[in-house]
Amino acid sequence: MSRNNNNGKKTPLFTHLVAGGAAGFMEACTCHPLDTIKVRMQLSKNGYRNAAGQRLGFVGVGMRIVQNESFWALYKGLGAVVSGIVPKMAIRFSSFELYKEMLADDAGKVSTRAIFMAGLMAGTTEAVMVVSPMDLIKIRLQAQRHSMADPLDIPKYRNAPHAAYTIIKEEGVRALYKGVTLTALRQATNQAANFTAYQEMKAWARRWQNLEELPSYQHLLLGGISGAMGPLSNAPIDTIKTRIQKSSAKGSGWERFRMVTSEIYYKEGMRAFYKGLTPRVLRVAPGQAVTFMVYEKVKSWIDLFTGKVPDPAVLPAQK
Repeated sequence: MSRNNNNGKKTPLFTHLVAGGAAGFMEACTCHPLDTIKVRMQLSKNGYRNAAGQRLGFVGVGMRIVQNESFWALYKGLGAVVSGIVPKMAIRFSSFELYKEMLADDAGKVSTRAIFMAGLMAGTTEAVMVVSPMDLIKIRLQAQRHSMADPLDIPKYRNAPHAAYTIIKEEGVRALYKGVTLTALRQATNQAANFTAYQEMKAWARRWQNLEELPSYQHLLLGGISGAMGPLSNAPIDTIKTRIQKSSAKGSGWERFRMVTSEIYYKEGMRAFYKGLTPRVLRVAPGQAVTFMVYEKVKSWIDLFTGKVPDPAVLPAQK
């Protein structure tokens, strides 16, 4: 994910757009069911339980959704995600490279701290510009407990565009940005941890193996490891954000934050802040694995097709 390709020329925005969009689309289609399960677990105040009163895990919750609402219910809100994937990924990768360039020293070297800060700022940028309204629409769709197998069971929000229209009509445009501060905090910490871990592990792997480019399976593995860092560090933020975005209650952002946080703590306990952590890790980690692998592969194809780099098969090993 270097700003420059192997012959020293700057990677154009078009490459980030296409490679990032392709990576995001594949990630969304592959991992969205786990995100739906995570959201349902976070929104459940008493938890999902079986007939014996035992709390269900993420597999049990997924099976319950399929039984009650059909398999396709696991993909509720996918349209909202896919519609925002291309601009989200374009902003993420291009802004990361821009911030990384700005934070480089006079010799052009980028330190680990600079990578962390670039990831922090890239996550904030994507959250404000794309992720926050997309996330709110997705959560509203996922929170609906209607059966997609029953044509007579008509939900309030029929699809992503209808959800956006209804929310704006009933609650105003500002409603799309409920929880934007927490979303920005979540995305910032996610991308700071994600990019830092990935870039450092990728550089180490290249040095250790004396390779110019890593094989795809290694991008997949490194992306999965780096992708797990964010959810482990900011689970409470994500849970509070989800509750705020699901609610249609009005009031200042601070009032909603204080009310939701107090309600979770006093009524459900500290463990409730970590509801949905397992499916979130299982959603984000493989999602980032797919994202980085597809991004790197598509980017290399574009560079090869446009003549920006020579054929990797004849590139000399890195000294």
